[in-house]
Amino acid sequence: MSAPAAYSIEAEHLRRVYHRGPEEIAAVDDISLRIEKGSFTSIIGPSGSGKTTLINVLGCLDNPTSGKLTLEGRVVFENGQGLSEAKLTRARRDVFGYIFQKFYLVSTLTVLENVVLPFTFFRKPGAGEEVPRVLELLGIDKRIDHLPGQLSGGEMQRVAIARALVNKPDILLADEPTGNLDTARSEEIGRILQELNTREGLTVILVTHNPRLAALAQRTIELRDGRIHAA
Repeated sequence: MSAPAAYSIEAEHLRRVYHRGPEEIAAVDDISLRIEKGSFTSIIGPSGSGKTTLINVLGCLDNPTSGKLTLEGRVVFENGQGLSEAKLTRARRDVFGYIFQKFYLVSTLTVLENVVLPFTFFRKPGAGEEVPRVLELLGIDKRIDHLPGQLSGGEMQRVAIARALVNKPDILLADEPTGNLDTARSEEIGRILQELNTREGLTVILVTHNPRLAALAQRTIELRDGRIHAA
């Protein structure tokens, strides 16, 4: 039996190119990095630096144009070839939890119904047992019967985080999760991500423009013009 992979994600010379008429735009341009299991990494950079494109590629939401991407020891893209869409879908649901700037809560569903929504499509063994613990961990266990419209912005983001956690992901990807929140709520969400990493051992990758939030991570990667400027 092979040893478990030491890295959650390994990227080698990744590029993601878009075309606008005759113009070629490299949103991600020759990026190589390794994300250790159980680490907390933040990705920062100005608007247009490629942060969201990079996290989408690392999270298998978008295919790179070229390069090599390895997920928990398994090659998912190399030499212009990637896994089938069915296998990529399986990787997304088995490995990742996703948090976005927009909460994407269903307004007609209660907090609890929003949190367990992933079970409609797929449920990992034992995932249902996580629900009470996750709700309590995020401090929303007393709000389970409320609708999103009855919650504050910070509470709605907690619900979105809970939804990302209930299927017991190995890697949590957070793309500007505090972009719609004030400073106090942003710092609150940052502390939650830090706690999930330190107490739960979850691998966390955070994209943010907020340097105070980025500083909570063990490692910060700065992008400029699609390339790693500092790491």
